[in-house]
Amino acid sequence: MKKSCIGLLIAALGAFPVSGFAQVKVGGKAKAGATIDADAGGADAAVEGEAAAGADAAPADAPAAEGEGDLGAEGEGVGDICKIDPAACPVLDMKKEAARPIKESIYAVQQVYVMRARRFEFNPWWNVKSLNDQFVQHQSPGIGINYYITNVLAIGANFRYYSPFNDDSKFNGQVRRAARVAVPLNEYQWGASLDFSYVFAYGKFSGLGDFIFEYDAYVLGGVGALSTRPIAVIDPDNRNFEYKPKLAFDAGIGLRIFFTRWFALNVAVKDYIYPEKLENLRVDEVNPGTQSGWLDSGSKLTNNVELQTGLSIFVPFSFDYRLPK
Repeated sequence: MKKSCIGLLIAALGAFPVSGFAQVKVGGKAKAGATIDADAGGADAAVEGEAAAGADAAPADAPAAEGEGDLGAEGEGVGDICKIDPAACPVLDMKKEAARPIKESIYAVQQVYVMRARRFEFNPWWNVKSLNDQFVQHQSPGIGINYYITNVLAIGANFRYYSPFNDDSKFNGQVRRAARVAVPLNEYQWGASLDFSYVFAYGKFSGLGDFIFEYDAYVLGGVGALSTRPIAVIDPDNRNFEYKPKLAFDAGIGLRIFFTRWFALNVAVKDYIYPEKLENLRVDEVNPGTQSGWLDSGSKLTNNVELQTGLSIFVPFSFDYRLPK
């Protein structure tokens, strides 16, 4: 019995110093008062613990390594596509691309090319032809001034001077004498009117290569005066008529083609409507000089349709948009 107790005591004493060399928990600290040998042993145990932790973490890092291998495989797959079909991966020569001519791009929706609001339009023109008078051509120069209240609505005035340009052809006189048939004719001196115009359409079309023309179309109407007189055809020896102004209405349609934001070609067709007094076809053989019998008793509603070609000059020459582009 005593021997067994002594054996247990010796075993306990032998196990106590061994406990000082026990493995320290990873991340833990050795107890204060431990011997130098115990610290050294603890350090060795810590190294062994880190090695064990690294061994345990190695499997966790393995999937990441596999993922990296997958990315590499994908990269090789893209490269294989370029090898199989080089057209799918074109190579650009930057020097050649930089030397290529660049054409200015056109926006599908642009700002209005010409802003007319609060601008003056000066419109000199020439009356090229009278479209509905086959006997006398009433050609004339003219000038018009318009002020645009809005971008599409304008008020203006114009003046025309016909006097030296009325053309009664010699052929008409020869036909009258040969056939002994006379048709009453008239001629104009001047005309003036106050007009309103409205721009009902505008757009653009291409021409002359890549050049784009901007245009607008407008209608106009107004009232004014037209100074006219009959041409003595029936009895030119005794009759001599004087010019008299008459109330005239006008209506028309026009087209402007813009070369710049302030300069345009202007073509218009206008109809001037007024009551005209024509020469009397009968001659008083007793008193041919009596002026009361020179004119016909009634008035005839007369249309003078003119083809006018001129220019449009907008002032000021430049303008600012209300909203940025």
